[in-house]
Amino acid sequence: MFSEAWLVLASVVLAVGFATGRAGLSALGTLLLTVVGLAWGWNRMALRGVQYARRLSERRAFLGETLTLELAAANRKLLPLAWLKIEDEFPSGLEVLDAEVLPSTQPSVGYLTSLLSLRWRERVRWRVHVRCDRRGYYFLGPAHVASGDLFGLFRCQQVLQHQDLLVVYPRLYDLEALGLSGKELFGDARAPVSLLEDPSRTAGARDYDPGDPLKRVHWKATARRQQLQTRVYEPTVHLELLVCLNLLTLAHEWQGTIPELLEQAVSVAATLASYGAERRCEVGLLANGCWPLSDQPLKVLPGRSPYQLARILEALAAVSPLPTSRLGDLMLRESARLPWGATLAVITAILAEDLTEAMLRLARAGRRVVLLSLDPGQPAEELPGILAYRLASPLDGGSMRFVRVGEEP
Repeated sequence: MFSEAWLVLASVVLAVGFATGRAGLSALGTLLLTVVGLAWGWNRMALRGVQYARRLSERRAFLGETLTLELAAANRKLLPLAWLKIEDEFPSGLEVLDAEVLPSTQPSVGYLTSLLSLRWRERVRWRVHVRCDRRGYYFLGPAHVASGDLFGLFRCQQVLQHQDLLVVYPRLYDLEALGLSGKELFGDARAPVSLLEDPSRTAGARDYDPGDPLKRVHWKATARRQQLQTRVYEPTVHLELLVCLNLLTLAHEWQGTIPELLEQAVSVAATLASYGAERRCEVGLLANGCWPLSDQPLKVLPGRSPYQLARILEALAAVSPLPTSRLGDLMLRESARLPWGATLAVITAILAEDLTEAMLRLARAGRRVVLLSLDPGQPAEELPGILAYRLASPLDGGSMRFVRVGEEP
């Protein structure tokens, strides 16, 4: 590396050469000053025109999937680079299968390191495979690039702030794997009173009444019975499902969390949302957390858009073990905005007293509440008026890891 001693030495050699008239010393001093000047100028230009980019084969993935990460570096100038070192910040929740990720000072971030040389106007690409080992939002980058002169005297560094986002969805289960049946999972979903009719679903026919519009005449039934018949349509049932996820896994927030239990609850919520979307329900999500890098509540309004399930899975991918409020309070406040026939499916790892009271209040008010509990300590059947399921949880067998708030799972 360069030191001011190089300049001092070159100046002394050059001065002695001129003073003594020795051409060799003068040439050596001139050569040293020339090399230092050339190296300094080379270093100043090294990172100009250098580009670095990454491209994921998919921006969204499910837990356990393997993606291809394509990396590219380019030198957009005539000056070649003897060496270029790239240290790309890489989250620890992702595993690189065919490259080494070096540790950093942050426990949740490592460095995906690459060392290469580039000729003038050269672009190189290479690929690595990434396995999604943990649900979440992952930011790749920023990248730290470094280079220098050909002689190794100078070194320059630069931080490329661009980041790429990868969302890893939670695992989806079959209902049978959870011990649930897809038939009437939320109880009897038929409308008790026929207020509206679905003209696309004919239930039968009846005798024509003079007040019936002609467009309702069932001409085939009329031909068979030789008497005017009117179509009878099935009632329209408004199917709306709000998945309510409780992020608490212990009695108090300050006690920490149980990662395996939280992941199980998140996967159950994702499975229910997928079940509702497949049956063309208006599905929404409510959780007592907030979006990453934001204080906005973790909520997806019910809808039947083709992208609704993707929005819910992205919200579940963002779930962190830090609840920001009590789920019972959120449910009571949000229920006023739901239609009367909506179903509230509550997924919780622990049946806290306030949550139980909120569910009972909603049930007494005529709301349809379904409980899916992972809590082995309290029988779910004790809640009157609530359809309850007791699901198997990681607590039912084997040892569990307790993680306090602020610690890495």
